[in-house]
Amino acid sequence: MGKLNALAAVLVAGFIFGGCHSKPQKQVVRKKKAEPTRVSFLPIKGIRFHEVKRRFSSGLSINEMGFQQVPSWTMQFVSNDSVLVYSPQRNKMQGFHVIYDHGDVYNFAGEWFRIKKVEKDSMQMQRLSLQGQVIAHDIRSDVRMTFYSEHYIKDVLKTTVAALQRPSAADTAYVQELVRKSDQNPTKASSAFAGTEPVSFKPLSKVITVEKLSSVDKLNGKSEAYDYLYPEYRVEIHKAYQDFGYAFTCVVDKNGKIYLDSFRNDMPEYYEKRKKVLEGIIEVYLQNLLKVTPAKTLGIPHSSQITLNVAGRVK
Repeated sequence: MGKLNALAAVLVAGFIFGGCHSKPQKQVVRKKKAEPTRVSFLPIKGIRFHEVKRRFSSGLSINEMGFQQVPSWTMQFVSNDSVLVYSPQRNKMQGFHVIYDHGDVYNFAGEWFRIKKVEKDSMQMQRLSLQGQVIAHDIRSDVRMTFYSEHYIKDVLKTTVAALQRPSAADTAYVQELVRKSDQNPTKASSAFAGTEPVSFKPLSKVITVEKLSSVDKLNGKSEAYDYLYPEYRVEIHKAYQDFGYAFTCVVDKNGKIYLDSFRNDMPEYYEKRKKVLEGIIEVYLQNLLKVTPAKTLGIPHSSQITLNVAGRVK
């Protein structure tokens, strides 16, 4: 029995140590993703480029919120560390330093970009939004910009910058689909979307005035787009039945009819009463004393949500 146990021990040891001398497994070596090399702008030095397309990653210039990307930049690199960018405010090309950050990320003209392609006829860049020192991976950085050189536009494509900047047929089809959906529930904010041409009001009487408020605050990241994405108005009514002041949101359908949407109400037991008061203000004053033009996107009228601050004065 002792010999059998000794033999078994030898066999087990053979399996163990034999396994150690079996064919070695290949080690998987993971290659590091190559860091993009710094782009040279010298091959396109002195060439003037015009932005002809600005798109989301979907390929469209408009999203479900009604936010539209509009191509507008004109630029010309002078060297690897300087660029001229057209300023509509000053009506001239203005110089900026090109600051290289890392990888393919650059900063100039107060904006951050990821350089995708640089050729003599075209450039492609991704416009970035930063939160502190971190690139925001959301809609704010989901912006693709395409530039063509003046030579390519004029002599090869034989067209104009304005023609290339027009919204595409796909953009129009997308807006028409959004309108079709909003038409199914014209009173609901959930199916409405912002118009690049927001709702406008024209007083039909001297007893009412309307002022469109601006929410632009570039220090806090609120660009001009906020004014049509979140339109807000101040309305003053004189010779009202009593003094009052209310703030509420409403939906304006494609025919200019106003529907109450939401309002602040701290006392649930008074909700219905407040609702009737606000609906009365809309029907009696706003619909009768104002000519309401609905929001439009690509010239197509549709439902949109707005905020109203309405003040009534007896005098």
